[in-house]
Amino acid sequence: MSFYNHDHVQQIDKLMADIIKLKSPIVVGLDPVINRIPKVYFDAHANEVDDFKKISKVIIDFNRDIIDSVAEIVPAVKPQMAFYEMYGSQGIIAFEETIRYAKKKGLLVIEDGKRNDIGNTALAYAQGHLGKVQIDGQREKKNFDVDFLTVSSYLGKESIEPFIEVCKQYDKGIFVLVKTSNLGNEEIQNVVDKNGDTVSEMLAKYLHESAEDFYGTYGYSSIGAVIGATYPSEAEKLRKIMKRNLFLVPGYGTQGGSAKSIVKCFNEDGLGALINASRSINYAFEAIYNVENCSKEAYRDTVRQATLTMKEEIYHELKKEYKQMSY
Repeated sequence: MSFYNHDHVQQIDKLMADIIKLKSPIVVGLDPVINRIPKVYFDAHANEVDDFKKISKVIIDFNRDIIDSVAEIVPAVKPQMAFYEMYGSQGIIAFEETIRYAKKKGLLVIEDGKRNDIGNTALAYAQGHLGKVQIDGQREKKNFDVDFLTVSSYLGKESIEPFIEVCKQYDKGIFVLVKTSNLGNEEIQNVVDKNGDTVSEMLAKYLHESAEDFYGTYGYSSIGAVIGATYPSEAEKLRKIMKRNLFLVPGYGTQGGSAKSIVKCFNEDGLGALINASRSINYAFEAIYNVENCSKEAYRDTVRQATLTMKEEIYHELKKEYKQMSY
């Protein structure tokens, strides 16, 4: 089988290369829930009188410790924008600093922002998060500069196309919501169209077609799909439609997804999917400590151990399922 290898697919190739090198198709979510963060992170900023500045500094320190703990285990991290935007401008500062620090540590950054609109508004989202923005009519500058962005699809193909064009221009990628991990997704995603396809299957066919210009050296496209770990039978069907689209797979751990339930998201080479875990790693310390008595050292250790356990479980199941894995 031959694949295209264009100049605008370096990020997907870096991601695939790192997955193979680390034997780790895992992305760690960065979802800071303030009342679950160990108190020691707040103690370090006890003199900060502005509540939102204090929270921003706490989030930055918290995320840095997670990143330091997993940087040699996983290829990417995934900050969920909602946990930053809720704190306004100071939350965005924490988000920006988290991106910079993750990239400094050699990690790719997937922003879970679920952006969507049409026309110039969709283009503005795409340029702001993935590409460059106009400064003064002559100059352009990168802003958030994440590597991948999650995109909603409710407004149809015209709402996805501006993101695809920016991906092509700036060597980035997107993950379009196709089959999500939440129970309520069936209300929309399982609706059948006039051709007998569910909404998810219809989207899958569109993304398969859209992937063509984005195949990299490893044969996978940076135009990807969000496929929940909680629906393994549907994931298997969608994998057959989207043979070379990369899957971002939420729902592992806290939401009930397991190493066994996610294997059908992959192809026989053991590639094709990136499994996300957020709460089960961010708050693994709660099985041993509480927010009052957990030190930073203990916190980092629980993050690292939870990530290693997840890596070992997934790799073990993949090796059982796919004897011809490429790593």
